[in-house]
Amino acid sequence: MAHTAMSGNGTTAGDDPLQTAVWRLRSRACWADAAALLLPDTPAAALQRASLLVERCLYTEQGWEEAEDALRTAEALAHSDDERGAAACERGYLAYAATVLAVRDRADEARAALGRAAALIPPGAEQRALLDFRRGLLAENLTRAPQAARAAYRRAHAGATAQSDPFLLSFTWRHLAGLALRDGELAEARHGFTESLRIREELGYLVGTAPALVSLADTETEPEASRLREEARRLFRLLGGVPTWLARQLAPPAAGAATA
Repeated sequence: MAHTAMSGNGTTAGDDPLQTAVWRLRSRACWADAAALLLPDTPAAALQRASLLVERCLYTEQGWEEAEDALRTAEALAHSDDERGAAACERGYLAYAATVLAVRDRADEARAALGRAAALIPPGAEQRALLDFRRGLLAENLTRAPQAARAAYRRAHAGATAQSDPFLLSFTWRHLAGLALRDGELAEARHGFTESLRIREELGYLVGTAPALVSLADTETEPEASRLREEARRLFRLLGGVPTWLARQLAPPAAGAATA
């Protein structure tokens, strides 16, 4: 996910060299290497390190204990409401990841942590857009409340737009498009998935490009759909099978299976 506690994440001109190096590693699925560049000696650095390792869990389904340790460090260093709120947001996201990937049911912990973050991070604060997005994820995938999810994603989308945060916009476009596709709004879904893919390609976010290609393929007809999926398979193999959960969507159809 987007990290908003640091000044710059390496995706824009003028970002400091450390953030650029972290971004390049992160975008290529090298989260542990990116985290190793950060000394957890300040609240901001500890939080960013934790966020990288939490993200690794969601994409690889591994590294849970290391993420927990990094998150505890970030929580211990947090002093202001903003810092405590940002740490709670990461705590909720880690619990969400464990639940949605069926590692362990931590849905109650996820809700409680994101609720605590909402109490600490006021509307309009820099971290609020990311928090709104994650609350949308819970509503969509754990609570099964698509209307609440759509409202949260729209708030996150507006916040990311106001903050000129293209990385977070790539996620809000993607998830709003997913809800549109579920409702049969094909043109709206295609537009959202196209925007998400465009942003990720412009940012060089390789690990997020294959999922974006697959989602867009779901809105296209042949032969474009097959071309997009084959490009997604190429990237998936290039990154060593990450994100792991994409493997099911990229599996070729069984012999004799209907492909219409």
